[in-house]
Amino acid sequence: MSHQQDYQQTAPGQPGQPPLAQPGYGAPTQTFPPQPTKAKKQLNVVGLIALVTAALGFIFACMPGALIVGWILLPIAFVLALVSLFLKDKPKGMGITALILSIVGTIVGVVVFFAVVGSSIDNALGSGDTKVVAPSGDAGATDGAAVPAAEAGTRENPHPIGSVIASDDWRIVVNSVSLAATDAVVAANQFNDPPAEGSEYILVNYSATYIGDDPNGQMPAFVSVEYVTADGRTVNAFAKSVTEPDPIDTTSALYKDGTATGNEAFEVPTATAGQGVLAVRPGMFADKVFVAVQ
Repeated sequence: MSHQQDYQQTAPGQPGQPPLAQPGYGAPTQTFPPQPTKAKKQLNVVGLIALVTAALGFIFACMPGALIVGWILLPIAFVLALVSLFLKDKPKGMGITALILSIVGTIVGVVVFFAVVGSSIDNALGSGDTKVVAPSGDAGATDGAAVPAAEAGTRENPHPIGSVIASDDWRIVVNSVSLAATDAVVAANQFNDPPAEGSEYILVNYSATYIGDDPNGQMPAFVSVEYVTADGRTVNAFAKSVTEPDPIDTTSALYKDGTATGNEAFEVPTATAGQGVLAVRPGMFADKVFVAVQ
């Protein structure tokens, strides 16, 4: 072997030569960053408020007496529900429930509203079956036979004074008619103007009795007594504003079996005052009947 071969060194990493040791270093390790934990969603306060509001609105919408409260709450709940659905990182469950509840509640409220209106119209129209009991003896007696308004009480054949005119809600009796009552009307109040030339005041005294079942009562203003002239013109008590002697109170509520009695004044043509008739309607939707003035 030559001298060159004696001093030849094997390069590190080649076969026959062990790898150089790295003093002070262990096996390499890899550290991974911690996995982020999923944050818990916070309470959706707006959704909760919307849900409570929608629930209350739904309840009130089902109650005819408090229907208006439901109609106020349900739109508010609808808007709040929509707002809650657009809040970031907030649960949507209550908002969705509130949205559905507000829509359903509105539909229910509409149904209840039309049911109430329909019932009111039916009740009102039910009072249209006007019946008249002719007097027998004293004015206002009610022991005569009931006659449907359609068979009598026309302008050509009016009911007599003292007839009892009744609907489901009201009973009206024309007690008396005083023709040529100008002096009495003018003297009743210093501010009463005299009638126009060729006209006179007449006084109609009548009683209105409420016989309906409304727990809140009704005002006699729901009934009407008008004068119809011989040539077919209607004269109501508002045509000439005067204060009658002993006027009837039509603005105070009457309850079941309560009665208001008093006078109403009408300015009518003097020449044909006794030829006119009274048009009496015992209720806003009741049938109109005619009563003679003498």
